[in-house]
Amino acid sequence: MSTATPSLRPWVERMRRGWRASPLPGFLGWWGGQLRELLPPRWRGWFGGGADWHLLQHAGTQWSVRRSDHAEVLASWDDGADTAADGVRVAPVALSAALKRVDREDLRLALLLPPARVLRRTLALPLAARDNLLQVAGFEMDRQTPFTLAQVYYAVRELAAPAPPGRFSAELVVATRDTLDPLLARLRAQGIAVDAVDLAAGDSRLGANLLPPEQVPHRARPRRRLNLILAAASVLLAVLVLGEWLHNRQLALAQMQAEVEAMRGEAQQVAGLRQQLQDNAGAAGFLARRKRDTVAMLGLLQEVTGRLPDSAWLERFSVDNTGQVGLQGQSQQAAKLLDALKDSKLITDASFQGSIQPDPTTGKERFYLTARVNQPKPPVSPPAAGGSAP
Repeated sequence: MSTATPSLRPWVERMRRGWRASPLPGFLGWWGGQLRELLPPRWRGWFGGGADWHLLQHAGTQWSVRRSDHAEVLASWDDGADTAADGVRVAPVALSAALKRVDREDLRLALLLPPARVLRRTLALPLAARDNLLQVAGFEMDRQTPFTLAQVYYAVRELAAPAPPGRFSAELVVATRDTLDPLLARLRAQGIAVDAVDLAAGDSRLGANLLPPEQVPHRARPRRRLNLILAAASVLLAVLVLGEWLHNRQLALAQMQAEVEAMRGEAQQVAGLRQQLQDNAGAAGFLARRKRDTVAMLGLLQEVTGRLPDSAWLERFSVDNTGQVGLQGQSQQAAKLLDALKDSKLITDASFQGSIQPDPTTGKERFYLTARVNQPKPPVSPPAAGGSAP
């Protein structure tokens, strides 16, 4: 643990510096204040604003305590009155009475030193020294002050003052151990533990802690543990809500996919029925066109019967799919049959197939005549308006 802490300290300092430089702390402070204003006054104390600093000062033999940024003294006591007649320490009693309304978890005490007892130096340090300010300041102690590192308590804080390129401004705050140790020993004798040793700046403090990290008292923070538990619960609830939302989206997606599949099946069925309807309509149209464009067999028989003479009679009459007509029979004058069929509107290209032969039984001439059915031409559709005929 001791070897890991120094290696993690630069990273922690870098994160802390980035957090302080970001606008998030100010925004969260403003937002929390606005939310606290919405709560009843009795509940606002449960949501405190963090550390509540109170300042201890020593002048001569007199101790005083006041709240940071306030000039009003809340309690005071003298070094010579450490113990009352009944054996009770005066300082802790006075301090407790002054701070009885302050939440013990938020209470922070800072010992303020007068400016005359503190040495302050402004340094221009390289940017690489930001991650190890205390260590760099310790190396610079002999050059910047007349003291050695073992003789002082010190702190370093980064300034917003302009600095040369590649450097930043920092302030070194130093107090000798001979000055600070007696005050800390006196406070420990009175049963008072301080969280910081700082420099007075008006009614507030400078913001530098001269107290070494090993001497800072460890304070239990049950609210922080509660906040961590609440934060973990919030994250868990958020994850559960997101998981439930994702589950609902997946169910909705599965339902939509099922509906799409059902609609696709219905669409395929409708497409099949439409295709069947189109096929049936095409077949019906084809039959209608075939019927319209084909000469009726009854009309053809009527035409042949009307044009052949009464002395001719047929033994065979055939019509194939190509419109070829075959007439086989007997007639007294078979050669005149071509003239009888010449002006027909239904039969064209009449000609004898083979030779005309006499039949000794009937005394007539046997013939075989071929012709073609004169198919009617389909009607020509009129050209579209504004267009030219093909």
